[in-house]
Amino acid sequence: MIIAITGANGFIGKQLTVFFQSAGYDVRRIQRIHEGIPAFELAGELKGTDVVINLAGAPIIGRWTRAYKETLFDSRIITTRKLVEALSLLGKKPGLFISASAVGIYASEGEQTESNFSKAGDYLAEICSEWELEAKKAMPFTRVAITRFGIVLGKNGGALARMLPLFRIGLGGKIASGRQGFSWIHDYDLVRAVQFIIDHPHMSGDFNFTAPGLVDNSQFTRVLAKVLKRPAFFAVPSLALKIVFGEGAIALTGGQFARPEHLLQEGFQFRFPGLEEALRDIVGG
Repeated sequence: MIIAITGANGFIGKQLTVFFQSAGYDVRRIQRIHEGIPAFELAGELKGTDVVINLAGAPIIGRWTRAYKETLFDSRIITTRKLVEALSLLGKKPGLFISASAVGIYASEGEQTESNFSKAGDYLAEICSEWELEAKKAMPFTRVAITRFGIVLGKNGGALARMLPLFRIGLGGKIASGRQGFSWIHDYDLVRAVQFIIDHPHMSGDFNFTAPGLVDNSQFTRVLAKVLKRPAFFAVPSLALKIVFGEGAIALTGGQFARPEHLLQEGFQFRFPGLEEALRDIVGG
């Protein structure tokens, strides 16, 4: 099986690449999609692939200036649009197109599932909605799965790698009120969930890639401090984040309680459904 991955150099892309290569798959890293490559050339790079995984997108955390908003938009929506166009040009289409999104599409209040949810009204939700719409334009000619990622926790990068240095020296703490949802998933379960979708040809549509153990930011802070055996008395006020990141602070001060209803209904079994077990596996303790 040949699997093509855009965004293969990112944290999630690297994890998937290692996982699939170790399983004996032929993995193609699609690197030039941001460089103005025309769709017909991109189609040449995708020729013969069985699965295409689209992870392309600039980092969400940053100051959302007008220019950076364009970068966020173009790196997701325009890139996905080009990718779908390239797929449409292929004589033999891949059997599956997996395209990333994020739980940031959801409102912060209440539990959110794929079948019962409220959308947020901010720029992040707008980007996610447009991103998903572009990916779903591939539905007439291939199976499409939209993976709405929560915060991916792992040993080799991602959000946790940025948090750990402060927590290890006792300077960690909650963000803003701490009551905002903290939807997360262990990277081991993430790659297994992707494999699960590949292995089950009837599976399509939207999937929350989040663990079933729902927590808020304060709970996450307490559990991480417990696992590390460190105090976590500090807090990052929302005003400070707004000063630094402007509108982009919502990526840190916001949060969702997103349950993986679709994966659970299909019978996927999480190795790490609870936060403490997941963190002990990643950081020890």
